[in-house]
Amino acid sequence: MRPAVLIYDGECPVCAKAADWVKARSLPEAFEYLSCRSESLPSRFPAIEKEACLQAMHLGLPDGSMLIGERAVPEILLRLRGYRWAAALFRLPGAGIFSRFFYRWFATNRFHISKALFTDRAP
Repeated sequence: MRPAVLIYDGECPVCAKAADWVKARSLPEAFEYLSCRSESLPSRFPAIEKEACLQAMHLGLPDGSMLIGERAVPEILLRLRGYRWAAALFRLPGAGIFSRFFYRWFATNRFHISKALFTDRAP
C-alpha cells in the first residue's frame, strides 16, 4: 500500500491530536502527514485552496484522487490497525447524511471544542 497524504490544520489542537491518534494506529507507511499551513502545500497540491484546507481535512490517495472531510474517514479507518471494521459503518443506510452533518458541525466548532478539551494547547 502506497502512503496516502493526510492534510490537516496543524495549528488546530483537535486536528493535531487526531493526526497523532491516526499516527499511533496506522499501518506502517500508510500515511504522510502535511499541515495545511505547510509551505510545500501549494506546490504539491495546487488544487487545494488554503481556506478550503482549513475547513476540512483532505486525504490525497496514491492514485491522485482526493477525499475531503467525512469522505476521507472510511479510507483512513481502512489504513489503521484494528479499525478496518469501522469503515463498514459508513456504508450503513443514513451514515452518509449523519457523518456529513456531524463532520461539518465538528469542523466549524473545532476551536471551541479544543478550548474545552485541551486548555494547554488551545489558541
